[in-house]
Amino acid sequence: MDAKSDLFIPEDVLLRKGARKAAEIPEHIRNGLQAGHIESVNLTEWLAVDHISLFERVTHEWGMDAETGAITAQLRQMNEQRIMKIIPAIAMQWLNLLNRLTMNEHTNLFRSIAEHRSDSIRCWAAYIIGLDSRLNLTEKLERIRPFAADHHFGVREIAWMAVREPISAELSSALHDLIPWSVDPDPLIRRFAIECIRPRGVWARHIPELKENPAMALPLLDAVKSDAHKYVQDSVSNWLNDAGKTNPEWVRQVCDTWIQQSDTKHTLRIITRAKRSLT
Repeated sequence: MDAKSDLFIPEDVLLRKGARKAAEIPEHIRNGLQAGHIESVNLTEWLAVDHISLFERVTHEWGMDAETGAITAQLRQMNEQRIMKIIPAIAMQWLNLLNRLTMNEHTNLFRSIAEHRSDSIRCWAAYIIGLDSRLNLTEKLERIRPFAADHHFGVREIAWMAVREPISAELSSALHDLIPWSVDPDPLIRRFAIECIRPRGVWARHIPELKENPAMALPLLDAVKSDAHKYVQDSVSNWLNDAGKTNPEWVRQVCDTWIQQSDTKHTLRIITRAKRSLT
C-alpha cells in the first residue's frame, strides 16, 4: 500500500497544460487520472475524474475488495455526479472503515490516502478530517494544515471546504485560532485563513454571522491587507466583495482605512478588486 511507489511518468505528461474541455482530455491522460497515477493540472481535468471508479481502482490495488465492494456499490447507487457531494460521501465511507481498524492500521491506511500521488485521493483525506466527529476544532485545523499547504490547487480548495462547517459552528473560536495562520510565513496558509471564512464562499454554505457582522473577521483581514502574494490578495478582495453584498458601507470604510494605513500597490490592488461590485 505504497502511495508513492516508483512510477515513471513521461515529461510531456507532467508538463502538460491540460485540456480546455472534458471531451478534449486525451485518453492516456484520462486513464492516468482514473488510475490515480497522475495529478490533474487544471479545473477541467479535476472535475473530470470519476471518483467512484477511482475509489474502486485504488482499493482493488490495495487488496481491499472484500472490505470495500459493498461500499462501491452503495456509492454507485447514489447516482450523484456533483464532485462536492461525491468527495464527502467517499470520505465518510473511508472514515467508517478507518474507525473499525486498530490504531496502527488506521494510521497506515490514512497515511496512504493522505500522501497519495493523486490529488483526488488526497482530497478524500482532507474531508476525512473535516467529517471526523471525534476531533475538536483545534485538532481539525491542526490536521488539515498539510492539505491547506498542498502544492495542488484542488486539494487546497477541498481543505478549506472540509472544515468550513466546523468553523461555522464554532466561529468565535475559529477566528481566534486562525489569527496565527493569517501571519504565517507560508502564503498558502495565510490564504487558507481568509478563504475558509469567506461570508459567502464558493461551492459552500454561507456564514450568516459574517454576512451580518463582517467586523468579526477584521483581525485576520488586517493582517493581510498588504500581502505581497496575489493568491492571498485575491482571497482578501473576494472576502470583502462577499461582505459588500450585505454591508457595502462597512467595506468602503475598511478600504478607506487600509489605503490610509498602507498606501502600497498590494493594498491598492486588494481594495480595487474588493469594491468591484459596489455601486
